[in-house]
Amino acid sequence: MQTEEEELSSDNIDYYYSTMETPEESSESNEIEKTKICLMRTTVERQEPSSKEVDDLTFRRFLRARDLDEEKASAMFLKYQKWRRNFVPNGSISPSEVAHEIQQNKIFLQGSEKKGRPISVVLAARHFQHKGGVEEFKRFLVYFFDKIFARMPPGQEKFVVIADLEGWGYANSDIRGYLAALSLLQDYYPERLGKMFIVHAPYVFMKTWKILCPFMDNKTRKKIVFVENKNLKSTLLEEIDESQLPETYGGKLPLVPLHDC
Repeated sequence: MQTEEEELSSDNIDYYYSTMETPEESSESNEIEKTKICLMRTTVERQEPSSKEVDDLTFRRFLRARDLDEEKASAMFLKYQKWRRNFVPNGSISPSEVAHEIQQNKIFLQGSEKKGRPISVVLAARHFQHKGGVEEFKRFLVYFFDKIFARMPPGQEKFVVIADLEGWGYANSDIRGYLAALSLLQDYYPERLGKMFIVHAPYVFMKTWKILCPFMDNKTRKKIVFVENKNLKSTLLEEIDESQLPETYGGKLPLVPLHDC
């Protein structure tokens, strides 16, 4: 009989592999996407003229998030633009707006994995709810997203997260915060998460995981991998070179706090 953690781990085995397209299929897919990007751009710019400055890669992310349905993707993108204007009126989040979150020193940016995707390490046991509430937590997430996007090389769109749950307990559990993070990622930053490795997950976390799962779309769920402690370093090294891996996981890079990047 498998434990819940073992079941979750085995469910994710297939997520290490992707379906390979032939050159002909890839070329056809690209042409379909180009056509739909043009249709989406026409729809969006008609309602929001400022969208002329948005690049095709951004439109493509929203298209892929909606399975190439340009009408749904257009509505999703317009919703994002409206939200961003209201939530980040100054164009960016300043450290003073997320002071409580920064004090917890729980997110770090380090290096890149083998595909060039920047890596973030999250120490979940350092997260506690505070008087700034879920609104400050959401601002902090936008602060994080803007920071990590700025580190991406040209042509790269995704990032990788190592979510370390060592020492995590009920005092760290924040269902409202986790759901807010899921909503931001899925509704406003689609196709940005490349992969999330969940490491050192304690058994007590599985109750929280079961609450969160129904709110994850399939695209997000398939990017999350639970890593067993005995396979931790070898699993990470499959996708992250030792020179880019944090020291705490057997690599060579020290942890660098988000606010110092």
